[in-house]
Amino acid sequence: MDFFSTTNTLVQIPLWDSVYDLSYIEAVGTIAGLLCILLASFEKTINYLFGLINVTLFAVIFFQIQLYANLLLQVFFFVANIYGWYAWSRVTSSQQAELQIRWLSLPKAMMTLVVSVLAIAYLTFNIDAVFGVLATWAVELLNAFGANLAMPTIEPDAFPFWDSTMTVLSVVAMVLMTRKYVENWLVWVVINIISIVIFFIQGVYAMSLEYLILLGIALNGSRLWIRSAKENGYSPLARK
Repeated sequence: MDFFSTTNTLVQIPLWDSVYDLSYIEAVGTIAGLLCILLASFEKTINYLFGLINVTLFAVIFFQIQLYANLLLQVFFFVANIYGWYAWSRVTSSQQAELQIRWLSLPKAMMTLVVSVLAIAYLTFNIDAVFGVLATWAVELLNAFGANLAMPTIEPDAFPFWDSTMTVLSVVAMVLMTRKYVENWLVWVVINIISIVIFFIQGVYAMSLEYLILLGIALNGSRLWIRSAKENGYSPLARK
């Protein structure tokens, strides 16, 4: 059995007038991703182990279906998961967690908002070129290790603004999560809502359902982390 092949079907899922072939690697990667987000909502450092499994398997999937720009994003998320694991594991001399769940300060919140808006605006008007460059880098990097890949044809993005928004906000949310900022869950809520609608419109109903589950986890994570931040003495947009 070739576990890492996307053509190796675990189960066929009936979806309206079609059938979705769920592969073993996609099933395990998806479950790992769900466990990662769920455990993160409960502030469990082990979430990063499942995050590493998720991004690694999804990188393999994106390699097979020739989405090389998305493959490089998984490399970023892999590094972010390693850093998050390190940051969450650090403790003070009194054996307390060095990082506490907290809100962004007002200056940091404004800076994050401005950078996000500018990045989304830039990527919206240049998304095909940017992902083309990323795909080229990915192919050249893989070919350096003997992959012998042909350069893929980049099709025009169907939803440039929404894809740009999801890409930028995913990076922002991941960075905020590694630093235990409450806002990461609020950003994930926005990402999940957009994803549910986009995947439903595109007819990828299994992915739409997955993001519906992730939305529920993100909403619960928001509730738990807002409560923890209050217990830690932090308030929204505090100037500290």
